[in-house]
Amino acid sequence: MMPLTLADIGEENTIKKIGGKPEVKKHLENLGFVVGGSVTIINTLGGNVIVNVKESRIAVSKEMAQKIMV
Repeated sequence: MMPLTLADIGEENTIKKIGGKPEVKKHLENLGFVVGGSVTIINTLGGNVIVNVKESRIAVSKEMAQKIMV
């Protein structure tokens, strides 16, 4: 298991765990980051990541991406 920030660009990963405070977990779930779901990194910009999750492109800060384990 590793944080999303260490995943390779273009590689599809399965979300295994979401860390952080309950409000952070809820926010990520609302964006589509759910355990068992798939996520693909499109690009990284200054540590922040742009991902494909549930047919949508979402930009996530480095701090948030560190909480998503794949």
